[in-house]
Parts: sequence; structure tokens; C-alpha cells
Amino acid sequence: MDEPIISVSGMRGIVGQSLSVDHLQRYSRAFASSLPAGPIVLARDGRANGVSLAGEIATALQAIGRDVLLADIAATPTVGVQVRAQQAVGAIQLTASHNPPEYNGLKLISAAGRLLTAAAGQQVLDIYKSASSAPAAREPAGSRQLAHIEAAHLELLLATVNVERIRAAGFTVLLDSNHGAGSLLGLQLLEALGCECLAIGETADGQFAHPAEPTAENLESVLERVPGASADVGFCQDPDADRLAIIDQRGVYLGEELTLALCLDHVLSQRPGNVVVNCATSSSCQQIAERHAASLTRTAVGEANVVEGMLAHDAVFGGEGNGGPIDPRVGWMRDSFVGIAQVLDAMAASGLSISELAGRIPVGAIVKQVLPLPADLLADFFDLIEQHFPAATPSRLDGLRLDWPDRWLLVRGSNTEPIVRCIAEAESAELASDLCQQAHQLAAGLSD
Repeated sequence: MDEPIISVSGMRGIVGQSLSVDHLQRYSRAFASSLPAGPIVLARDGRANGVSLAGEIATALQAIGRDVLLADIAATPTVGVQVRAQQAVGAIQLTASHNPPEYNGLKLISAAGRLLTAAAGQQVLDIYKSASSAPAAREPAGSRQLAHIEAAHLELLLATVNVERIRAAGFTVLLDSNHGAGSLLGLQLLEALGCECLAIGETADGQFAHPAEPTAENLESVLERVPGASADVGFCQDPDADRLAIIDQRGVYLGEELTLALCLDHVLSQRPGNVVVNCATSSSCQQIAERHAASLTRTAVGEANVVEGMLAHDAVFGGEGNGGPIDPRVGWMRDSFVGIAQVLDAMAASGLSISELAGRIPVGAIVKQVLPLPADLLADFFDLIEQHFPAATPSRLDGLRLDWPDRWLLVRGSNTEPIVRCIAEAESAELASDLCQQAHQLAAGLSD
């Protein structure tokens, strides 16, 4: 990449190559220009390159008259809570989420503590691209360091669960924050819930012990440590701690898809209501919603889209199947800590192990692949693949999704990387892989 990936949802790139200080400062100033008067919270995940970059962003904001509230290292959902707690007009989180350590980027957060809507993000993007986007010079503003930034988030989390019940269970938990921002609140949360915690990767320095995305392949070195520590459950976060994967007491990877499903099953058992997930989320959530006589709505992929849907449908819970539960009682962002709290509460309430709880969730096999297809051929490819599968029910909500009674296939361009994703779910990995393989062959033929 010669340029960062820039969209209505933020900016991301390789520091020193596709992402420069100028990119970050211009985008941050564009965001500030779209906001009313007031302070802006600035935080970062644990990446080493974030130290200097955060300083450059703060300087750029102060130079145009913006007071900056410095949160230093913080999980993205914690920043969402802090925007509201500080009555700030917005926040900038310096993070590249699950990308490798050489990457960084920006997530833009509104005064409501949620990622920007598509319309608000487009406004920022238009200002950024405008030749006249440079703001007039103003009297430089100041900055203030925020302290104890996890406290408000922790209080909200604890209010959603039966703390005494969890404490009485006396769980032993392995927490893998992989040197990201998750340990700062994660350890406080587990201590408040009376858990004995084995923390690995708790130093938030960005020196990832394994690849950052919490997939089965990337967590192989962590799996055996859960039974080795006689832990009841293992929780694995991505670097900015908005996603959570789960390992059971036997060292079996339950994954990210089950995170949302487990939370959803527990929450709906106590609080009936509407649910919103994205169109790439497992059908497990649909079946769980039906089990609890709840209505489930699907949105386009993207946290902001899910939140929009949750607000429109007055949802009691929602999220994305990549390990990102969203609990409106806590905030309007994907939140790994919500996952930790709800899963432990479900274990304590049921008296079941995490593997037994997972065994009650209807699970299909999900296969995810990357297709060799230029973005400019996507529209033609959608038409081709829809014709190839005439028995399926098509949806163009986000890319192309094809549904059968017992399986589904989704093909779409990524929001965060210059790739085309293919996701399929079926009763077996072989059937799901076959769907992706057919899509792969069609894409290869179209590219020739």
C-alpha cells in the first residue's frame, strides 16, 4: 500500500510507509473541524509506535485551539465510556486493532461514545480530502492527563452482573491481552469479580507474543496454558480490547463467534428484547433469539452499522460475530469486557463449565477465506455468483449474501484491508469450504 486505507470508519496503514504523521494530523484536524466546541479525548492502544504518534496528534489538535484530554493507553470501549464521563465532544483512539505491530490508525468516536455514523464519517472524509481543509490558526490550547480512566467503565460492567454470585464461584481465569490495552481494565474486572487470574501479555507495550487477531491458529501457544493452570476459562483479547475469543477449561478454542452467542443466550434468559447482529455473524445467534422468542435484525458489517440498528430497534443486546458484544447498559461499542463479565455470570448462574455452556449453543462450521479479486470486479462477481447459485436467497445489504435453509455464503470487500472476504457457514467445515471454493473458482475465472 502506498496510501493508508481511509474510509468513513477511520484510517489505517503501515507506519512510515502508507501511514505518515501528516496523514494522522490532517485526519485528526478534519475530525475536530466537524465537531462543536469542546475538548477531545485522545488515547492509544499499547503499540510502541503509538507513543510519538499520539504526541503529534495532540500537537495538531492543540494548534487549532482544541483542548486535549490525554487518556494514554486505554481499551477502545473504555475510551467510549470516557467520552461521556468527561462530557467531551469526541475522541480519537490511535489503534490498528488486530493488524500487525507495524500498523496503526485512527478510530473516531462521537460524543455519544460510539463510532461515527456513516454520514458523520463521510463529513470528516470530505473535509480531509478538501484542498481547503487546513483550519485557520488559533491560539494553541492545552491538555490535561486523565487519571483512573477505567473506573467508570468498571462500574458500568459490574452493574450488569451478579457480582456476589460470581465471587462465590471462585473462578480461575487465564487472561491473554497479548501486550495490548486489555489488561488495564481486564485485571481490575477479574479482581472485582473475585477471580484468581493468570495474566499473560499483560504489559501494554505492543510487543505481541503471537499474531494480534485472536483466531485459533494465532492462539495455539495459549491453548495448553488454560488446562495447565487449572483455569476454568481462558479469555483472549485483541490489542484494543474490543474483541474477545474464549478457550474452554480443556484448552479447546471456542472462538470469537461463540463469544456473542454465549452472551446473547445469557442476556436473553434474563432480559427479553430485540437483538441486532451483522450479516457475517453465525446463525447460532438467530437460533438463540428464536429460543428466547426474541426478534433478531441483521445489518451491514461494521460496528457503527450494528449500533445504528440497535438504536433503531431498541435492542437489549447486539454485536458482531468477530468476538464483539455490545451491551447498551455499558456503552455503544464492541466490548471484550462485556464478554468476560457475561460469560462468567452465565457460568456462575448455571453451575456449568464453559464447555458445557458452549455445548448448549447450536453451532455450525464457519470458514473464512480471502478471494483473489480486484475491487473493481466486485459488482460483476456478485452477479456471476448469484447466477451460479440460483436456489439461494440473495441479499445485497453488504456485498452479496446467499442463504439456504441450512447454510449461507457472504462475499464482500473488507472495510479495513484491501481484500475481498468470503465467509460461509454450514453444518460441516467441508460444506462451508466447498461454498468458498466455488466462489474462489468463479473469482479466479473472472480475473483471468
